[in-house]
Amino acid sequence: MGVDLSDVVPRTPRTLQDFQGKTIAIDAHNALYQFLSSIRQPDGTPLKDKQGRVTSHLSGLLYRTANLAESGIRPVYVFDGKPPELKRATIEERIERKAKAEAELKQALEEGDEEKAFSKAQQTSHLSRDMVAEAKALLDALGIPWVQAPGEGEAQAARMAEKGDVWAASSQDYDSLLFGAPRLVRNLAVTGKRKLPGKSVWVDVEPEMIELSQVLEALGLTRQQLVEAGILVGTDFDAGVKGVGPKRAVKLIKEKGALIDVLTQLEADIPDADAIRDIFLKPEVTDDYSVKFGQVNEAAVRDVLVRQHDFGEERVKATFPRYAKLHEAMKQRSLDAFFG
Repeated sequence: MGVDLSDVVPRTPRTLQDFQGKTIAIDAHNALYQFLSSIRQPDGTPLKDKQGRVTSHLSGLLYRTANLAESGIRPVYVFDGKPPELKRATIEERIERKAKAEAELKQALEEGDEEKAFSKAQQTSHLSRDMVAEAKALLDALGIPWVQAPGEGEAQAARMAEKGDVWAASSQDYDSLLFGAPRLVRNLAVTGKRKLPGKSVWVDVEPEMIELSQVLEALGLTRQQLVEAGILVGTDFDAGVKGVGPKRAVKLIKEKGALIDVLTQLEADIPDADAIRDIFLKPEVTDDYSVKFGQVNEAAVRDVLVRQHDFGEERVKATFPRYAKLHEAMKQRSLDAFFG
């Protein structure tokens, strides 16, 4: 889930067309979980092939990436590596929540409550190693680059954006800002209609952009202070301080200047606060990666989707021209640069 800074971070609405020609590093695990959560049958059952293997992640990756490619956006997917040890409590909590949701899903199905079943099913999404490997194989076949992070994917995407190898990082979470991404694009891979949790209401979801420099200026904080405010609220590595939300955290950090002084005032303690700060300010990243795009290997795409997972061949084939638009635009840009 990441740190919740939604109440204090200034955001600007955008459209996919606004990012035409931009290379954007997408938090792959974040996007795949979104696909697994949202691409389901009315009763909450995920898409599956004839062998009963879940394919929602592949469907989302194929069609949502095609949307980006058709819009002239150059996506680079960044996959998580080994999580920091301090994330263990968060991971265990997520496992417990999924187990509870699975029990509630079973009950909802027995009662014939499809709406509740769908909501609970979304909370049971699980991204396995096999699913990640399948996603990478599909990206290879599509000619879309991906990067394996040594640690947190958002940290790696932020590093790539800092270096200028990508224009922005994309994730639903705000952690990218704490990791130093100069630009964060939200809702990039999940645009369209989305059902509000627990309500029979659907809303339009459009991309939004957040610039780190504007955030720091608006809040009157340094990046380290933004990280410390996030720690007060709670991150994937700590529970934060009870009763301290984003607005209060920013106010306290501005007043006291540093996390340690805020904790002293509140008579609170955050174990490993220094180590958590370092996760964001000195993350484990690599500069050994490539963002080179290739051509679609139609035979390989068919092998992954049609032969292995029973996708309809005509529907898969229909996406190829959409990907071709991206490669044609990149080829033209290279020619313009050469002759310009």
